[in-house]
Amino acid sequence: MEYVNPIKNLHEIQLIKEILKKQSSRDFVLFVLGINTGLKINTLLSLKINQLVDESGTILSFLHVDNQTIYLNDQVKSALTFHLKQNTTTIDDYLFKSPKSELPISRQHAYRVINDAARKAGISDQIGTHTLRKTFGYHAYIKGIAISLIQARFHHASPSETFRYIGMDATDQKIDVNL
Repeated sequence: MEYVNPIKNLHEIQLIKEILKKQSSRDFVLFVLGINTGLKINTLLSLKINQLVDESGTILSFLHVDNQTIYLNDQVKSALTFHLKQNTTTIDDYLFKSPKSELPISRQHAYRVINDAARKAGISDQIGTHTLRKTFGYHAYIKGIAISLIQARFHHASPSETFRYIGMDATDQKIDVNL
């Protein structure tokens, strides 16, 4: 398995979103949900619509999965709304259903989707399914979320493991109270 990187540049994230939105609403929501929740690809692919939407069609504010409560922000809700309007689905369908079966797409297919979009966006870094999770962790940390909270979300044993995972090292860490 090759080491993959987070997408640190916000412009590159936006480019990938635009590419995927034009390509497929399913692929678009996979990317948006992945970078905004930090969930593992297997967990994402196993999601059913009824875990994210109630019987009346309202998108929930929280996702309960793997003994965690995950907040669904406005970016996720917007992407889900776009996807659900584009497709005829039932509440019991997999969110990332393959057009060939009732099952979700494979991890390998998800990898190809993410990697191809990154290449089209001009990203030459190593990109894979863990990139979604690492991108979430990197940007959460940059925006001021405590590394201990990111560590807990990722089920890592130590903060140093989480720093390494999200592509940060000691030289990247700044403590600035700016009083």
